[in-house]
Amino acid sequence: MCGIVGYIGEKKAAPILLDGLSKLEYRGYDSAGIATIENGELSIEKCKGRLQNLCDKIQNGEALQGKIGIGHTRWATHGAPSDLNSHPHKCSQSLFTVVHNGIIENYLPLKEELTVHKHVPFVSETDTEVIAHLLSYYYNGNVLETIQRVINAVEGSFALGILCRDTPNTLYAVKKDSPLIVGKGNGENFIASDIPALLNYTKDFYLVDDGDIVMLKKDSLFFFDRKLHPLKKEPFVVDWDYSQAEKGGYAHFMLKEIHEQQKAVNDTVSERIGEEDIVFEDFHYGEDELKALHSIRIVACGSAYHVGVIGKYVIEKLARIPVEVDVASEFRYKNPILQKDVMYIMISQSGETADSLAAMREIRKQGYKVLAVVNVLGSSIAREADSVIYTHAGPEIAVATTKAFSAQLAVMDMLALKIAHVKETITKDAYKEALMTLRNIPARIETVVSNADKVKKLASRLKNVGSVFFIGRDIDYAVCLEGSLKLKEISYIHSEAYAAGELKHGTISLIEEGVVVVAIVTQPHVREKVISNIKEVKTRGAFVFAVANEGDEEIRDIVDFVYYIPKTNPVYTPSLSVLPLQVFAYCVAKEKGCDIDKPRNLAKSVTVE
Repeated sequence: MCGIVGYIGEKKAAPILLDGLSKLEYRGYDSAGIATIENGELSIEKCKGRLQNLCDKIQNGEALQGKIGIGHTRWATHGAPSDLNSHPHKCSQSLFTVVHNGIIENYLPLKEELTVHKHVPFVSETDTEVIAHLLSYYYNGNVLETIQRVINAVEGSFALGILCRDTPNTLYAVKKDSPLIVGKGNGENFIASDIPALLNYTKDFYLVDDGDIVMLKKDSLFFFDRKLHPLKKEPFVVDWDYSQAEKGGYAHFMLKEIHEQQKAVNDTVSERIGEEDIVFEDFHYGEDELKALHSIRIVACGSAYHVGVIGKYVIEKLARIPVEVDVASEFRYKNPILQKDVMYIMISQSGETADSLAAMREIRKQGYKVLAVVNVLGSSIAREADSVIYTHAGPEIAVATTKAFSAQLAVMDMLALKIAHVKETITKDAYKEALMTLRNIPARIETVVSNADKVKKLASRLKNVGSVFFIGRDIDYAVCLEGSLKLKEISYIHSEAYAAGELKHGTISLIEEGVVVVAIVTQPHVREKVISNIKEVKTRGAFVFAVANEGDEEIRDIVDFVYYIPKTNPVYTPSLSVLPLQVFAYCVAKEKGCDIDKPRNLAKSVTVE
């Protein structure tokens, strides 16, 4: 889970590389480095810590010469964060240098062979250094053939940027299972892990497929498959600029993205919900297929998994067919039983999530179609899926997802409603009313977010608590999963989510004076049950923060603090009830002085297992 960038052109490379890395630092931020070539000499500068440390060390790039270079920002997987373990890595002859996003799974046997039998010295603990030495070992004077041999020797995932001292006017790149794009400029060309890194320089991009090898010169691009056959690629143009990913006056990207949720959801639903139907652009399931569905299986990771759990409740309530939700990292290792007449759904913000991508490939390998719900146009999951529903959330920079999560929820609501309509498990009047409700959700999101500052004082009061428990029933429990994750990932406070009725089966033993319990109470048919659970924890000294529907005045007398959300169809309350939980997590983390956009040990796009 790292970010790479590369440049070749007429300008000084180092400042451009640093600028690109600044847009990728959300992908990894425990060390950074760049390499350039000038007059046939390779220069590498790298250091532990945030990118700013590197900027200070090389005077914002002025200390490094050269019009070609590669850069890297790291999230450590092999070897602790250190100057030596930072990328770029080079071979012992300084002939090749490389930056790498991914994991080389067979690096240990390769390292042992190179060390014991070839007497190659290693200086770092990383898997990536193996690639640098393999490039040198296989080098026959033809860099493309050398890269071909290396990628055939290694196992795992990789996006590589490569420099060779013998070809100082050429930049090389190759990918497998890790994101990589190529940017085309005027007399300059680029590589990067993600589009925002290059938007200051170009809006013309090429997608790189697995096994593709790219050769970049300042005024030309060449694409080859892994057998070195030339490939013809068509560019695509990005219609947004980096200003959309800038903070826009907000203290953090996460806060900005919380406030962008109304727009993200509106952009996701507005053009798809008509007066009497829901239309998805790249949805290749006919009515007969939808009528024949006997179940749905959702596969995802992290917050996207929580969307899947919420989706399970919504689909089962509306369409009346069973839904199974799998953690992607477990899916392919349990020898999954797949069947026909099942809709397989993959949910991923980045479309590059390694576990989800592997799970999708397993499903398709067995001959079944996959529907992808993704945010990033042209991502690996989007390209390989049989159908795609894009969430139009725009660039999401903060590691802790907010607007992408809400946009995914909107997609699941629309999908549930569409299937219910086709299967006739919902009346025509109820269907039309639900369409109107979904169209109004963005406005209600705006109402909730604009009033969410009410939790600031609460966050200040609770910032030093040791544990927080989230409780709810039915669909509220699914929202608790996300609320708990948000709090723990950015504030580092221990947090757990429980179905409220499960407290008495063991967990209530942890409730004592001062423990914080967040209770979500939006589902009328289980409201009284949750009220009983709240009273149980209050009796044992808990401080209770509740999220409830407007008009529920009784709950104000039972809990210590209540945040009211606008009334809506109970099926769609997650789109509203999750919002104060996001703001609560943000405010607690801010009170604690945490690095909100870049929480420790985490990266935005999990592109390794």
